[in-house]
Amino acid sequence: MEVGDVVITEGVGPLRHITRTASTETVVPPLNFDMVAPGVYRSGHPNERNFGFLKRLNLKSIIYLANDDYRENVVQWAHREGIRIFHHRVTMNKEPFTEMDEDEVASALTHILDERHLPVLIHCNKGKHRTGCLIGCLRKLQQWSLTTIFDEYRRFSYPKSRSMDQEFIELYSEQAVWPHIEPQWMPRWTVLGRREILSLITSATTDASHNDHDNDDVVHGM
Repeated sequence: MEVGDVVITEGVGPLRHITRTASTETVVPPLNFDMVAPGVYRSGHPNERNFGFLKRLNLKSIIYLANDDYRENVVQWAHREGIRIFHHRVTMNKEPFTEMDEDEVASALTHILDERHLPVLIHCNKGKHRTGCLIGCLRKLQQWSLTTIFDEYRRFSYPKSRSMDQEFIELYSEQAVWPHIEPQWMPRWTVLGRREILSLITSATTDASHNDHDNDDVVHGM
């Protein structure tokens, strides 16, 4: 993808340089910015210097991973641009008892796997740990190997990679996400061999619905 005079490619690592467009306007990517997949981007918390760059992504939504309230200047900018904000209040994985909420992670993944929300920017504060965990869980849905997932995680979290983050990714059950996915809205890049599972889920849901109607004379939804 081209933003200004720079081509952004998937998974090459954080984009840190400033670019100039043909109109000589300076655009600055957010901290730890990178392309995750077509229509999916990651970064640290954007600020006003980044708005010009982000505008060129034609974002439909932003996924914010933090307990803190979203900064008002970003909220106002997103409102002006017609960008929807999904705020998932998650804590960082820290010893001994703090862990990201798996339900919030599943909800965020459901938003990512719905093309109606793309293009989307995913970010926390620095784009390292919470964002890294969410992207790691997304990679499991894409059937990446754990070795490759952890290599990507460490590229962005360096020099403070956390073993608890990697443990969270390893133990996270991606099966919790699939029942919440609407197959007709899935991006084409997301699931690789998992479309068969979604077909089974859809088929099972349809069969169960038919069985309910066959065995129940009550009119529902009244």
